[in-house]
Amino acid sequence: MLSPLPYDIAAAEAHLRAADARLAALIDEIGPGANGFGVRPLETVPALVRAITYQQLSTKAAATIHGRLLELLGTPDPEALLAQPDDALRACGLSRAKTAAVQDLARRALDGTVPDRAALAAMPDEEVIERLTEVRGIGVWTAEMFLLFTLGRPDVWAAGDLGLREGFRVMTGADDRPTPREFAAAGEPFRPWRSVASWYLWRATELGR
Repeated sequence: MLSPLPYDIAAAEAHLRAADARLAALIDEIGPGANGFGVRPLETVPALVRAITYQQLSTKAAATIHGRLLELLGTPDPEALLAQPDDALRACGLSRAKTAAVQDLARRALDGTVPDRAALAAMPDEEVIERLTEVRGIGVWTAEMFLLFTLGRPDVWAAGDLGLREGFRVMTGADDRPTPREFAAAGEPFRPWRSVASWYLWRATELGR
């Protein structure tokens, strides 16, 4: 269940339209209002357990594994995670590496390295990324997705995301995807609403061209 974004989509789209005529056309083609874009109202640990589970898996497979974890743990809070033996977590479908990652997340949440959602919400994006990437198995991309879909930050631009770069290729009609460095530079005109631009670029990959 998604909650509404904590910022003005109409204002974001007006800025993006003015910044790039190609993005304006994409917004018109997909439909304004960013329908389906929202935030997951989860606490830090449950949100990151979900993110770790979904890494490098199809949505269907990841949803099955995540569902088994929820059946085992109820709410996947730190105490519940650490109370389970490795075998129980792995029986849900987690790999050995992901089992180690969620356990490390739980320990770092308990020692305060990874704060709760309210504390993270008060931090700038860079500090959130710094805190989260201390956890085993959480890289910059996962931290950026947390900013986008859990904290609802308006100006996230994940330059390493292959889907976003493919969406940019579709939008521009280019033959090749931009490199991460090229894509990072290309996002500058979209500040301070790069999260909304990202959502439309992800949707662009569904256009089949």
